[in-house]
Amino acid sequence: MAADITLGISTCLLGEAVRYDGQHKLDHWLKDTLGQFVTYVPVCPEVESGFPIPREAFRLVGDVDAPRLETQKTGIDCTEIMRKWARRRLEELAAENLDGFIFKSRSPSSGMERVKVYPGPGKAAVKKGRGLFAGMFMDCFPLLPVEEDGRLHDPALRENFIERIFVMKRWRQMFKEASTRHGLVDFHARHKMQVMAHSIAHYRQLGTLVANLKGRSLAEVQGEYLAILMDGLKRAATIKKNVNVLDHMAGYFKKDLTHDEKQELREIIDEYHNQYVPLIVPVTLLNHYVRKYEVAYLKQQHYLNPHPLELKLRNHA
Repeated sequence: MAADITLGISTCLLGEAVRYDGQHKLDHWLKDTLGQFVTYVPVCPEVESGFPIPREAFRLVGDVDAPRLETQKTGIDCTEIMRKWARRRLEELAAENLDGFIFKSRSPSSGMERVKVYPGPGKAAVKKGRGLFAGMFMDCFPLLPVEEDGRLHDPALRENFIERIFVMKRWRQMFKEASTRHGLVDFHARHKMQVMAHSIAHYRQLGTLVANLKGRSLAEVQGEYLAILMDGLKRAATIKKNVNVLDHMAGYFKKDLTHDEKQELREIIDEYHNQYVPLIVPVTLLNHYVRKYEVAYLKQQHYLNPHPLELKLRNHA
């Protein structure tokens, strides 16, 4: 699972005192736990674009789809200052080959979604905006996994994001080491069960795409494949979908398992289905049988080991 993941992150989440009030927003899980497995590239749009610490707070004003960035009390328009800086910074970040980005929630510069926008005098704020820098980042890198600190407190959203950044890293690695038709087919084969756990529709789309490579540009197919893959993985991996994958994988053992082993596996999958045990329980048992019976196809499936066990992402009910 060693995979030099590189993530952009809002600087304040690492404990740096860069906020408008001279404080930070240290997230211990991001810094101390996830930080063991990733390299962070800190970004603070407000400080890096030239504003001091402390400083007057900003807010978004005007049109929700194209808001301006203004100082909260004095109403100074700082939109172009930040946009000019952001264009340069995005070029630098492109060279970093990021596998994802973690934004600071509700920030007028870095909020990913539901940021307050003030339409005008006498009108109530609406929570429909994106931070100025965050919006430019997501427009520039539409396929990169992104999340914000507040949403990452939700176990399911946390696992989904971490799963996607590891897939993105493996994609970049494949692109670097085996950017061939065979490399794409092999990548697809290893991620079949993982995609199936998120979306059967996307699983089928990718299968059709890989089965019809002849006569098409590899670069074109790779671009289409990645777009479908990342869109599919954003869909929630529900209990029902996971049970479908677990049952599918159990079928590979029908000639190997003893009667008692089959019964045990069935019981464990049912217990997960009924929410008595977390996903890690049936997955651990399947990993045991994969090693015991040397099932080559399942051994290569990233679904069984999508991210480091130390993160305990499949331990929640």
